[in-house]
Amino acid sequence: GERAVVAGHSMGGMTVLAAAGRPGFREHAAAVLLCSTGSSRLVEEATVVPLLRAGRLRTGLTRRILGSRAPLGPVTPLALRILKYATMGPRSAPHAVEACARIVHACPRRVRHAWSRVLDSLQLDAGARQVRVPAAVLVGTADRLTPPVHARSLAAALPQCVGLTELPARGHMTPMEAPDQVTGKIRDLVAGHIRARGTGNDNDTARIGEGA
Repeated sequence: GERAVVAGHSMGGMTVLAAAGRPGFREHAAAVLLCSTGSSRLVEEATVVPLLRAGRLRTGLTRRILGSRAPLGPVTPLALRILKYATMGPRSAPHAVEACARIVHACPRRVRHAWSRVLDSLQLDAGARQVRVPAAVLVGTADRLTPPVHARSLAAALPQCVGLTELPARGHMTPMEAPDQVTGKIRDLVAGHIRARGTGNDNDTARIGEGA
């Protein structure tokens, strides 16, 4: 059957963890890249709220921010600064920040609020242990939404972790901030776990699936 390298960013990575135990996933996944994602305690570990240490106050404020129903309005210079702080690293190119802002601002308030509630209660630690193929983990050191603590926990939980990469000064939007590094990891997985199989099966392919 057809085999693929499955790459998931943020919610896409969480989707991979949720699907890891399914027969179809196990049949077709040759390797996995988990990019800027986490499996649990997403609100508790987020560092979007500045200055405060981890605890009930920071968690409560983060929950209110992520779950806000307030309209985001137009993409203004102030909106760009806020979004860059929350989602991207200091080295982010202006065009990448603007593109990210337009994606975020286009998301309906109802959807944004509903997904914040999903993140608040998400528990996929068992899913990480079900990823029984070679899996690489990548995160930006300046990620405030899924900080490196999540990547390190995933790397420790994955049965066949083949590497943890922490990109200096990159934020949550690693595919936009560091596309060469992300695609390079995917190519490495293809070379090591699809092409190196030497089966001669033309159905073996690499596919990329991402979530925002």
